[in-house]
Amino acid sequence: MTALVTGGSSGMGLEFARQLAGKGYDVILVSNREEELLVVKESLLAQFPVRVTVHYEDLARTSAADELYSWCINDAGILPDVVVNDAGMFFFKELEATDLDKVQAMIDLHVVTVTRMCLLFGDAMKRRGSGYILNVSSMAARLPVPGITVYSATKAYLRSFGKSLSYELRPYGVTLTTVCPAAIATPLYRLSEDKMQLGIRTGLIHTPRWLVKKALRALFRGRRVVSPSVMNGWLPALLALLPSPIIAALWKRFK
Repeated sequence: MTALVTGGSSGMGLEFARQLAGKGYDVILVSNREEELLVVKESLLAQFPVRVTVHYEDLARTSAADELYSWCINDAGILPDVVVNDAGMFFFKELEATDLDKVQAMIDLHVVTVTRMCLLFGDAMKRRGSGYILNVSSMAARLPVPGITVYSATKAYLRSFGKSLSYELRPYGVTLTTVCPAAIATPLYRLSEDKMQLGIRTGLIHTPRWLVKKALRALFRGRRVVSPSVMNGWLPALLALLPSPIIAALWKRFK
């Protein structure tokens, strides 16, 4: 059994790799951080009796998914049993024309690459008659608020796309699950260590280990969408009740 994990050099991607290796899966780690990939490879090999393969690739390009699929099938000769689309990026700011390159990279990474990964690997899994795909969306999919304008929009796309595609794949023996985490203690959000630990102690932030365990359980149980954390229940609902003038005033104060 083999699992491919994008964004596997750190954060949730690394934890997905750890837990899948712990279940006996050989692991293919994909990231744009080549040195970190090699360090992670050695760490996993020291912990688990599995095969670990690393592949350096910048997934924030329109051709990335096609190149990765071709490498897996034609070069490595592997069609993974599990594909985890975890690679992501984040920034919080008022959008300007100077941000167009970052915006395009986020759209390519979150939308274009994941869509093509699902269709390319999904079709191959359909022909085989089995497979699992896990897409990482976010609670932000339900939070169209200033500062995370493109992030929340791309994560909303992933939630909608994944749920719909799961119905199309299921008759062929392929499971697609979309996980929508609330705040997770990873380097993605660039919080200070003190703020991160405070968030964990208060339950506002969860650890990658906690999230990944719930995500994989949902995947192997065939869930279509899973939204761990009580914050997924109350925060989007609370923000939806705020009048627009209050949201505008809060943004003006904190931007």
